[in-house]
Amino acid sequence: MKKLDWYIVKKFLSTFFFAVMILAVIACVIDYTEKMDDFAEKKAPALAILNYFKNFIPHISALLFPLFIFIATIFFTSKLAYKSEIIAILASGVSFQRFLRSYVIGGAFLCVLSLLANHWVVPNANKQRLAFEDKYVHNAKTISDRNVHLQLSRGLYVYMQSYDYVTNIGNRFTAEKIDGTLLKEKLFADHVSYDSIKKIWHLYNVVIRENNGVHEDLKSLASLDMKYPFVPKDLLEDDDVKEALTTPELNRYIAREELRGSEGLNFYYIEKHRRTAQPVAGFILTIIGVCIASRKIRGGSGLHLALGILISVLYIMLLQFSTTFSTKAGLNPFVAVWIPNFLFAGLAYYLYRRQIK
Repeated sequence: MKKLDWYIVKKFLSTFFFAVMILAVIACVIDYTEKMDDFAEKKAPALAILNYFKNFIPHISALLFPLFIFIATIFFTSKLAYKSEIIAILASGVSFQRFLRSYVIGGAFLCVLSLLANHWVVPNANKQRLAFEDKYVHNAKTISDRNVHLQLSRGLYVYMQSYDYVTNIGNRFTAEKIDGTLLKEKLFADHVSYDSIKKIWHLYNVVIRENNGVHEDLKSLASLDMKYPFVPKDLLEDDDVKEALTTPELNRYIAREELRGSEGLNFYYIEKHRRTAQPVAGFILTIIGVCIASRKIRGGSGLHLALGILISVLYIMLLQFSTTFSTKAGLNPFVAVWIPNFLFAGLAYYLYRRQIK
């Protein structure tokens, strides 16, 4: 790296982190004003609130990473162009490709940083953030989702009408053991409760029907203890859980839910692919930002920033549109997440080719 590279990379990164700091502080202030009544009502300790915002900053920074990096690129490059520094650099014999290399280095560094954060750092921060919100912001859920079906293992299925977390009682429990197309055993229980210490389920008013070919056995029990591989919390459909899982944990969670036959797994696949696609989007938007803002125009930095914000909005809208198609219409999650990147990569290549001419 030459002095030119160090100069541009240093200014570029400092502008990016300054933009992240300013916008993160604004986001924290807005979030605090929305939740201050909940904090006061539930008497959240000051240290817990500070720890919450410490974990909120990585969440909001990762969420808006492409916007942050794009605005930083537009702002810094437009400033160079307004001061005629880019004209001087190009007039000295430096090609646009060579000038762009500094941004590629800075953008690649931020891309790798964002990848590591998305896959490991941010999910760990979200665990603490969501735990705080469950305790001091959201009202505790007292009843599970109704009519829940779970596949616990190959051939073992359970059903529960509902589960009351206050009384620790579930109603109308059924467990089925199926071998191929043959129902080997079906267990009914009027109500059940979970023992979190022994990690077993207590079943009451139990009826067991066993099918042995042409013979069937039916027996009734007042109570029965069974060990099933699920807990009451698994009966809740919590969409936020995907944000609090590192990528290895998310992969294991998806595999488990696939075995259980859960619906709506596209949300989790989208989260998995988004963690990689989003940093790459930031790198692509860096190239677009340089190509747009490197020309000195009459409108100055204001026009460049307006154009940059418009392109950012288009990217976010396109991503939202494609992910909605995935969750509602069955579009492949990988395709849904990467479509905006492919389209904007084409735009970046077009602007680059036009710029070097």
